[in-house]
Amino acid sequence: MNATLITGASDGIGKAIAFQFAAKKHNLLLVARNEEKLAALCAALQLKYKITAQYIVADLYKPEAPLFIYEETIKRGISINVLINNAGKGSSGEFYQNDLAGELEIIQLNDSCLVALSHYFLKDMIAKKSGTMINIASMIAFIASPYMAVYAGSKHFVKTFTYALAEECRPYHVKVMLFSPGLTTSNFMNTKENNNEWGKAVTSDSNTQTPEQVAVELMTAFEKKKAFWVSGSKNRFFQKISALLPQRFIAKTMGKQKRKQMGLN
Repeated sequence: MNATLITGASDGIGKAIAFQFAAKKHNLLLVARNEEKLAALCAALQLKYKITAQYIVADLYKPEAPLFIYEETIKRGISINVLINNAGKGSSGEFYQNDLAGELEIIQLNDSCLVALSHYFLKDMIAKKSGTMINIASMIAFIASPYMAVYAGSKHFVKTFTYALAEECRPYHVKVMLFSPGLTTSNFMNTKENNNEWGKAVTSDSNTQTPEQVAVELMTAFEKKKAFWVSGSKNRFFQKISALLPQRFIAKTMGKQKRKQMGLN
């Protein structure tokens, strides 16, 4: 059975993406930590769209998780023809004061896990000369963002890794897409690492989309075989403008703005 694999699928953007792909009659393999949510989501998708939806409970903060997921697909006889690396985590605040273990978890989830899953499943796609991988980055991948330093750095890695990988996979007819949402009305900013005064300052006055709006744009980009897409017209405009400015200037300007909001200037 062919299936689309989505990580971080139990909530937010991942869940909304699952609905979009199920509506297009993709069989699904959903990955997250919360088994109760995954089971309920799979049942709902199967009932509504008459597709096959399975799940794997995995903690992607653990380095062994990607291999476990890959081996589980082999055991179940599932061939992944679309891999969507969506799971991600961020933090807000002054880096030196943030919890180091939490900062390293960001790199593990956003980068190391994404690289490992890509490595395992791309081998099969290249052997078949068919398949698509979608890496979810962020608008922050295009800017040096003070007070979200590790998160910004992790998404910059996703961006450059995906651009390079897309070219490597071109001769094998495997599509690799970078998809970058902006701030989304999900639980991303409600975690203990983000739900603080710095998080509120960093995201104040930001343009937002719902997970459903983001997922619709992702599906459109996927169907049009885009190699790169920024979700939201305002975000696309900002990305084009930021590309014209030195990163050092952007970092300095944003840093001053956020310190002013925090009453530190």
